[in-house]
Amino acid sequence: MARLAVLSYHTSPLAQPGTGDGGGMNVYVRELASAVARQGHEVDVFTRRDSSALPAIQLVEPGFRVHHISAGPARPLERHELADYVKVFTDEVARSFDLHGLPDAIHANYWLSGLAGHRLKHELNLPLIMTFHTLERVKADHFEGESEDRAHQEAAIFACADAVLASCDVEAAQFVEFYNADPQRVHVVPLGVQHAFFAPGDQRAARQALGRDENDTMLLFVGRLQALKGVELALETLITLRGRGRDASLAIVGGPSGPGGSATLAQLHERVREAGVIDDVSFVAPQSHQLLSTWMRAADVTLVPSRSESFGLVALESSACGTPVVASAVGGLLTLVEPGVNGQLVAQRDAEVWADAVDEVVSDNLNSAMSNAAVLLAQRYTWRSAAESLDALVERLIAVGLVRC
Repeated sequence: MARLAVLSYHTSPLAQPGTGDGGGMNVYVRELASAVARQGHEVDVFTRRDSSALPAIQLVEPGFRVHHISAGPARPLERHELADYVKVFTDEVARSFDLHGLPDAIHANYWLSGLAGHRLKHELNLPLIMTFHTLERVKADHFEGESEDRAHQEAAIFACADAVLASCDVEAAQFVEFYNADPQRVHVVPLGVQHAFFAPGDQRAARQALGRDENDTMLLFVGRLQALKGVELALETLITLRGRGRDASLAIVGGPSGPGGSATLAQLHERVREAGVIDDVSFVAPQSHQLLSTWMRAADVTLVPSRSESFGLVALESSACGTPVVASAVGGLLTLVEPGVNGQLVAQRDAEVWADAVDEVVSDNLNSAMSNAAVLLAQRYTWRSAAESLDALVERLIAVGLVRC
């Protein structure tokens, strides 16, 4: 039995995805920790306390605990504030190790947690496993970067981490291209999907449960409302389809995120009014797994118009529900969406082209062949499989010497 310390500094695995900085990473940390614990291991997740009401340690399930570490004010922080408290967070995690014993390995998530993990590795002589989720140089190549200092910090973590996890071959190749990562230390561990929630079902019943029109073409966008996720392109696709005479609607499930999140939401509302589609667009608060799967079963097509995406969990969850996906041809989406099988990939950021892709998918799926293929494709991905891969990797790292900077 191994003990794994998981660092998730800037967002808690217990937070609702789609709010604040919560997204696919929250799901990843929670589901992977749960699956590893069910393999018989001890998993302690360390996250920054953002509320004074949170307990010091919260038992999620046997073998899986979340530690709320006091580092800075006990409130949500803006992205630019978070770096100021990484040192305090790292000190407190080390103090927890002193009290409860050293783990066998550290698994850091996102570059800020990587800063903490990098230091703890050297101070305590522990193997460091790193999952970046997003990378500065990859985002800058597809959209816009934030900070060259962040890119340098990420490069230092790449150089020292004993293992770096990639969700797919595309992401693994990006590690080598943008950060000169050692391919021998890059390990592809695909994400999973919670099939107990995300499973096919009756579309008509799902729409009745949600109070949706049973006859229109329903489009779905799920994600944080920020420029990187491309929600405005989902809206323009709906507007284009309505202009062509298609009886279509769009549900946008998610909340504003990051410094520009509120502005993005305001722009969406303004565009809805300007285009005269107020009755055709629904803004829906972030949903739990149980409710989100209902939205996915209700939809005809899920749109994933991200400018950059390391994996694309929404696309996988949608496929598991039997709902085809039209997605940007970037990152991990290239491995999750097979054109003509479970959806379409679009390289252009042109609403006319996206509307064409939606029309094609809806037409191809009239006999549900694409829905059935989507479910079969998604069955390849399980959190148990991801946990088994991580388990084997930890055992290997414990047995060999650490990588030195």
